[in-house]
Amino acid sequence: MKQEIRQQLENKNQKLIDMVLEKIKRDLVTDIAIVGLTGSFSREDFHEKSDLDLIIINDTDKGWEVSSCFVLDDVGYDIYCTPWKKRLEEQSNLESFAVGSLIDLKILYYRNDEVLNKLKLLQQNALDKLSKPIGLECLNRADNTFKKAKGFYADLLIEDDINSVRYASANMLFEIINTLVNINNTYIKRGTIHYLEELKTYTHMPTDFECMYLKVIDSKNIDEIRENSHVIISNMTKFRRKMQKEYIKQPEVTFDNLNGVYEELWCNCRNKLIRSASMENSNYAIHVARGAQNFLDELHDDIGTPKYNLMEVFDAHNMIPLKNKFLEIMEDFRKTYDNTGRKILHYNNFDELYSDYMKIK
Repeated sequence: MKQEIRQQLENKNQKLIDMVLEKIKRDLVTDIAIVGLTGSFSREDFHEKSDLDLIIINDTDKGWEVSSCFVLDDVGYDIYCTPWKKRLEEQSNLESFAVGSLIDLKILYYRNDEVLNKLKLLQQNALDKLSKPIGLECLNRADNTFKKAKGFYADLLIEDDINSVRYASANMLFEIINTLVNINNTYIKRGTIHYLEELKTYTHMPTDFECMYLKVIDSKNIDEIRENSHVIISNMTKFRRKMQKEYIKQPEVTFDNLNGVYEELWCNCRNKLIRSASMENSNYAIHVARGAQNFLDELHDDIGTPKYNLMEVFDAHNMIPLKNKFLEIMEDFRKTYDNTGRKILHYNNFDELYSDYMKIK
C-alpha cells in the first residue's frame, strides 16, 4: 500500500475515533467506561477497505446511544457496544473466539482508573489461563467447541439443499478451527484471511489438516461436501482422543471415589435391564442401556474405571446378551469394591438398614 493512501486511511480513522470520543464526553460520560482499538488497524495489517474495529464498553443501556452503523467512502462501519457481562467475561475465560479483542485491546479512552483496573483483571485472567500447559482445562474447552462442530456436521447430513449443506460445512470448519485453537491453548491473533497461516504455526495439529480443510471448501456438490466433511471430522475425533490420552492423566480408582458406584448401578440400571430383557421390550431396553452407558462413561472419565462398551451388544431381537454383559460389568465392580476394601451396602431386611443408617458418623 502506498504511504499516501495509508496516511489517508489513518487520518480518516482518527477523525472517526475523535467523533466517537466527542459524543461520549459530551453526552455519555457516565455511561461509557472504555473505548479501545482492535482489528486490522490495531495490528497495522489493514487494506483500503478495512473498517474500524472499536471496542466500546458500556456501563448503562443509555451507552448504546453511541452505536451507529453506516457507510463512508465505500467502507462500512459498525460502531457498537460491548457490555461487561457475558461477552467480556466469555473472552476472559477463553470461551469466545474473540479473545484477542480483549487481550490485545489498545486503549483509546477510559473514564477512570476503576474501570481500567476492572478491564485489566479480565485481561490478566485470560493471560493466566493461556500461560498454563496443555491439559484438562483447555482440552475441555476444545470438547465444547468440537461438540458444536459435530452438530453442524449432523446438519449437513440432514439438510438436502446445497445452501444449507454448504452453510453447515462452513460452520463446522469454523468450530474445528476453534477446537484447534483451544487444544493448543492459544487464541486467534489475526483476521479471518489469516486463519490457515496461524494454524500452521501451532504445535499440535492433525496430519494433512490443510488438505482436508480445503477439500471441504473446494467441494462442488452435496455429496462431495458430505464425503470430505466426514474425513475431517473423523480425523479430528481421532486427534482429540490422542491429545486427551497424552495430556490428561487418567484418574485412579480409590476407596473414596468408589463410594456408592455399585449401589447406583444396581439402583438405576440392574433391575430395569433384567426386566426389559424378560419383557423383550426393545424400546425400554435401549433407553435403560443408554442411561447405563452414560453412567459408565462418566465413571471412566471421572474416577478411572475401565471403558465398558455396553451398547455394542444391544440387539433389539435378542436382549439376553445385553443383560448378561451388564451383569458381568456389575461383577467387575463388585471385585473392585473387594480390592479396595469397600463394602457393598446391601441389606437383607429393613432392621439391618435402619441400624446402619442411623449410626452417628
